[in-house]
Amino acid sequence: MAEAEKDQTDTPAPKGRLARLRAGLGAGAVQTGAVLARWRRAIGAELRAGLTTIRLKGPGQVQFWLIALVIGIVAGLAAIGFRVSILALQELFYGVDDFTLASHLAELHWGWVVAIPILGGLAVGLILHRFTPDGRAQNLASVIEGAALRDGRVQKRVGLASTLASLITLSTGGSSGREGPVVHLGAVISSWVSNVIHADGITARDLMGCAVAAAVSASFNAPIAGALFALEVVLRHFAVHAFAPIVIASVAGTVVSRLQMGNVTEFILPVNMLGFYEELPAFTILGLLCGFVAYAMMRAIFIAEDAGDYVARITRMPKWLRPAVAGALLGGIAISYPHIIGVGYETTEAALTGNLLLWEAIVFAITKCIAVAITFAGRMGGGIFSPSLMMGALTGLAFGAVATTIFPGVSGTETLYALAGMGAVAAAVLGAPISTTLIVFELTGDWQAGIAVMVTVSLASALASRLVHRSFFLTQLERSGVHLAGGPQDYLPATISAGRLMRALGADNGPSESQLSDLVAQGVFVAPNDTLEKALPLLDKVGVLPVVRQATDGSGPEILGAVYHVDALKAYARALAETAREEHS
Repeated sequence: MAEAEKDQTDTPAPKGRLARLRAGLGAGAVQTGAVLARWRRAIGAELRAGLTTIRLKGPGQVQFWLIALVIGIVAGLAAIGFRVSILALQELFYGVDDFTLASHLAELHWGWVVAIPILGGLAVGLILHRFTPDGRAQNLASVIEGAALRDGRVQKRVGLASTLASLITLSTGGSSGREGPVVHLGAVISSWVSNVIHADGITARDLMGCAVAAAVSASFNAPIAGALFALEVVLRHFAVHAFAPIVIASVAGTVVSRLQMGNVTEFILPVNMLGFYEELPAFTILGLLCGFVAYAMMRAIFIAEDAGDYVARITRMPKWLRPAVAGALLGGIAISYPHIIGVGYETTEAALTGNLLLWEAIVFAITKCIAVAITFAGRMGGGIFSPSLMMGALTGLAFGAVATTIFPGVSGTETLYALAGMGAVAAAVLGAPISTTLIVFELTGDWQAGIAVMVTVSLASALASRLVHRSFFLTQLERSGVHLAGGPQDYLPATISAGRLMRALGADNGPSESQLSDLVAQGVFVAPNDTLEKALPLLDKVGVLPVVRQATDGSGPEILGAVYHVDALKAYARALAETAREEHS
């Protein structure tokens, strides 16, 4: 006891205010450090729990909204970076940006007008030849395919190469748009995040929808249309669980855009007045006309692609040279018609403000259609949305010039027809009447012409969807053997492999080799990697289908097992049920 008291007396007590303060700070620092350590452990545990919740329970959880916000910001920054890069490179190569490019090219020496697209095409060809399997820049169709068939993922290496190729194309004279590349870039970002958190298909698709919505809204300053575009075009459903995170990402992308570019509409229009009831029949006719124009534009692209494939095959043209040849053709056209170069905002705005004559609108539309077809046939990259806006504005202006001349007493302005035509052709090409209508409103800030735009958009979309497989992108996929246009009942069999459903040879409930040998001898069998898309038509006839692996030593096929019709139908029914559950959750 005495020793304890001695120890206490030997320890000098702090004296004075400064000493007491130092002692208190020392004790407080220890306590604060302990508290911060506990907070760090708690936050780390919550983040790990949040990611686990997202992986297991999907995007219906609140934790998912934070990831949607982050993806929206990143995708928005990527879209703005892509747009700013186009403007910077155009000023480097041409000396002006896209808003005055057509006027400037008329004064530029013809040698530069031809040389720049050739050099740009050569760079694009080398990039795509090095980093893509088929020398083709991927676009929005690949994103739609990734959402439907690849658990919400796209190829990252190919996607980045395609984005770079499209950037060069749009900066050096390619006649396409920027929305396809920014959407694909957003999908690359979401695919990386999905892989990091090991997201399942539903979660990854919604992450992709968030990235697409942010990219579109940032690119066009259109938050409402960006969210609906992701739902209508990419996910192709309007499930409630996907709506909140996609809207959050879309708003985040818009905020990023407005902080960088300002809150301004893409096009400044004069006041449009609709003659209402008397003028609606004219917009009905314009809608049908725009449907045919959209179909003609899509058919021209597909015909040009087939012609390009034929020419490349008979001439044995290297893949890397094909974009340069297309660039030479574009440069040659641009000598007389410089409006075909680039995205075409200057010409679109001239049409929307009525600053073109009737013959100019018609000739410009025809040459633009040819230039877009050459760009796609040359595999140069870029999107189709901006060219379709320009085609629609020119079509609407030409129609409006005729309508207002024939019926001057009941007609509104030519520019109102240009606005309605712009939305109608774009909606018909994209197969997205809802989001395209809203994009047109948000691009122009003109909400007074809503009835006219809705009439033309609905009729054009209805007509064009009967002439192609729903849209330009779904028709592209159909041409490559991917059947998404008909809905889940058509594409889900392609997601289920025969090897996954196979009953092994010699198993308790499996087939015997004698049952399968005759079918193999007749050539009726599938490989383990073949899907139900191939197997179901055969199973409808034989009921049981051998699964065969081809031997590498030339000894003949090896029977691994068999797929039974009942197993295939059960797997197909489960896939349909899961898809319906996702789309209605």
